[in-house]
Amino acid sequence: MDEFPVKGMDAVVFAVGNAKQAAHYYSTALGMRRVAYRGPENGSPEEAVHVLESGSARFVFRGPVKAGTDLGRHIAEHGDGVVDLAIEVPDAYAAYRHALAKGAKGLEEPYVLEDEHGKVVIAAIATYGETRHSLVDRSNYTGPYLPGFVPADPIVEPPASKRYFQAIDHCVGNVERMDEWADFYHRVMGFTDMAEFVGDDIATEYSALMSKVVADGSRKVKFPLNEPAESKRKSQIDEYLEFYGGPGVQHIALATGDILASVDQMRAAGVEFLNTPDSYYEDEELRSRIGEVRVPVEELQKRKILVDRDEDGYLLQIFTKPVQDRPTVFFELIERHGSLGFGKGNFKALFEAIEREQELRGNL
Repeated sequence: MDEFPVKGMDAVVFAVGNAKQAAHYYSTALGMRRVAYRGPENGSPEEAVHVLESGSARFVFRGPVKAGTDLGRHIAEHGDGVVDLAIEVPDAYAAYRHALAKGAKGLEEPYVLEDEHGKVVIAAIATYGETRHSLVDRSNYTGPYLPGFVPADPIVEPPASKRYFQAIDHCVGNVERMDEWADFYHRVMGFTDMAEFVGDDIATEYSALMSKVVADGSRKVKFPLNEPAESKRKSQIDEYLEFYGGPGVQHIALATGDILASVDQMRAAGVEFLNTPDSYYEDEELRSRIGEVRVPVEELQKRKILVDRDEDGYLLQIFTKPVQDRPTVFFELIERHGSLGFGKGNFKALFEAIEREQELRGNL
C-alpha cells in the first residue's frame, strides 16, 4: 500500500518582486495563460498573486504590495525564485500526519478553504532551504485555483498554435547535502531513486556535481537533487547556492510535444537559450549513438537542441539561461520519445555551456 499517494504536481509557486510584470513575462515568453488572481482588490491587502497555466502545468506568482512582509524579506535575501513545490494529494490530512510521523517539519497544519465552488484542504511541510511542499487536496473543488481567487483574463492572447509546453516534467533542487535530502524523500514520501549521477557522469575539466533523482511510484512527481562536488573551480551549483543564498529550486523542466516549434516561438519572444557549439552535432560518435530521431540533426543544430538516447528511447532537450538577473532559476524544455532519463549523454556539453556563461559573469 502506498502510504503517501500523490496525484501529481499541483503548482510551482514563485516569490517575485513584481507579480504583475512576472505574469506578463511568462505569458508572452512562455505562452502561458493567466486564469486567476488575488490582490488588494479582493481581500489580499499585502500581496498580489497571479495564476498562470499551460496544459496541466500551473505557475503561481506572489508579489508583495507593501513593505515589511515575510514575502518581501524572502525576495530581498534570495531574489525571485520558487518558494513552494505544491503537490496534489488525495487526502491532505493523511499526507500531513504521515509526513510528520516520518520526521518532516510541519509548517501549516491542514486547513480548509471554501467558496461557492467547493472546498480545498491544504497543509505544508518544509524541505530544503526555505522551500516548502504544500499538500493540496482539491478533489472537491471546481474553481479556477483556490477559494479567495477570482477568474482572470489572459494578460495577452495565448498563442494561436499549440501550447509551448503541456506539463511539468521534473523540478530540480540544488542542495548542500544531497544524500540527506534524498533520504528525506525516501522516508517521508516513500519516493524511490530513479537515477544517480556521480563522479565522471557530471564533470568537466573545471567543475563537477553529483545528482540523485527521487520520484513517486507513478513517476508523476520527479525531484532531481544536485550538490557540488570537489573540483578545480566553482561549479554551477556553488554559483547558485551563493547567489540564491542557500538551497533552492534550480530549474523546472517542462514537457513539450514539439520542442522545435516551442523553441522558435520562445526565442522570437526574447527567451535566451544556452548555446551548444557546432562540434556537438558534428561528433560521429553522437550521431551513431542517437540513431534515427524525428527530425534531421541539422534542424536540432540550427536551434541548439540537445539529443540523448537510452535503452527505452530518446529525448530532445534545451535549457534557457537564467530568467532573472541573479544566476539562479532557469527552465528546460524536454520532448520525450520513450526515454525516461534526464539526458545523461548531454551532461558534459550542457555543463560546458553553463561554464561559458559563468565565465562571462566572472563566477567560474
